[in-house]
Amino acid sequence: MKHYDCVVIGTGPAGQKAAIQAAKLGKRVAIVEKNEVLGGAQINTGTIPSKALREAVLHLTGDGRSQLFGQSRHLKKNITIADLVSFSQRVIQNEWEVLRNQFDRNSVDLLWGKARFVSPNEVLIEGTDGDSLVSADYFLLGVGTRPARPENVPFNGKTIYTSDEMLHLDHLPKTMIVVGGGVIGTEYACIMATLGVQVTLVEGRDKVLGFLDQEIADAFQYFMRQRGITLRLGERVSEISEVEIPNNQGCMLVEARLESGKIIHAGSLLYAVGRQGVCRHLGLEKVGIEFDDRERLKVNEHYQTNVGHVYAAGDVIGFPSLASTSMEQGRRAICHAFGCCDGDYNSALFPYGIYAVPEISMVGKTEEQLTAEGIPYESGIANYREIARGQLLGDALGMLKMLIHQDTHKLLGVHVIGTGATELIHIGQAVMALDGDAEFFVNNVFNFPTLAECYKVAAYNGLNKLNNVYSGSCQPVTLS
Repeated sequence: MKHYDCVVIGTGPAGQKAAIQAAKLGKRVAIVEKNEVLGGAQINTGTIPSKALREAVLHLTGDGRSQLFGQSRHLKKNITIADLVSFSQRVIQNEWEVLRNQFDRNSVDLLWGKARFVSPNEVLIEGTDGDSLVSADYFLLGVGTRPARPENVPFNGKTIYTSDEMLHLDHLPKTMIVVGGGVIGTEYACIMATLGVQVTLVEGRDKVLGFLDQEIADAFQYFMRQRGITLRLGERVSEISEVEIPNNQGCMLVEARLESGKIIHAGSLLYAVGRQGVCRHLGLEKVGIEFDDRERLKVNEHYQTNVGHVYAAGDVIGFPSLASTSMEQGRRAICHAFGCCDGDYNSALFPYGIYAVPEISMVGKTEEQLTAEGIPYESGIANYREIARGQLLGDALGMLKMLIHQDTHKLLGVHVIGTGATELIHIGQAVMALDGDAEFFVNNVFNFPTLAECYKVAAYNGLNKLNNVYSGSCQPVTLS
């Protein structure tokens, strides 16, 4: 039986970075993968495929450039799922190669098969070429999640499906129902609507993406409706079935019955309500680790489970379930396990990115959180239409919002919607991490023309408001 300092289960983002970090510390490391390909949901069914599809759709349709080039926005007609899948597959294959090379360069042993604990320090790996037993001092569980598949939903992979089956659709549906207004549901709803699919999104809460700042969420919902997406908010689906519609030439449609009594029909339905863990088959009872009813694991601030030598990171520990946060969680877990934690670590400054159309990103507090916590703040707004780069990109609807402490002028949060939002957010993240204030943006030069200028404009806007409040004068104080 081979012994390792650390065994990582799962090659998704948490597992990848955990294994490589342990190798960088000079440890003997193995990583176990049960599927036939590396990368978990991040590379194969989630992050990379959905983002590759999004970029392909924007490129093939020319969407987002209508403000610049007029209404002739469709660069290609009769787009099929095959067009999109071929593009994403090239990206996915490249990611497989990159990941395999990283493991090889860092001397990480790659073990193929299903891992199951047989004792607190031993894992049985059931592979196609036979079983093997390995032991380790520490374990990192980065097993991820899978889409929830309730028994009362008649999934068939063709007309009623989860996000995992999206890549395998052999045609582009004319109409679609999306159940779930979280990140996955809204991203796919926007992608399909951009392709001309008539989309109806059903969400049980009163807004999509409930963790967003309210103003950004309102703007996003406006953009979704402008794109032709019908939003059924505050509605829950009670029953999903396939039915034959009279006078419809014998065609079968998907029917979604809502608790309110409404009935919606479409050619297809994407079910995107929650994700389910995969801990049940890991033999965790042999270690003394419990999981909740969604097979998720509870960890402490160091990503330890209730058993000290077993760590967990990524989607399996729940929110925020982002590839970016999973990577850092896995790395930090290994650093703690081997006693090399140093420097400050502020998980409150994790950025969030939603690759819908348009992009959305945020870091720090929302207005609602600051109000609930009694923190005095002012907002500074920069609209893309005011920025030369926004005009050059044909995005007149984007916006950056900066939340500023009324007394100290420290940055409390940054929220962006529009082109490049997920890139732009990191400027605000860095300034917040370094305890910067709004004056930083006023007193520094930004390349022209860039979207980064939004920070300067938003800072001027917010500080103008604050100076007007505190100046005791009825005359505006001009900073810009």
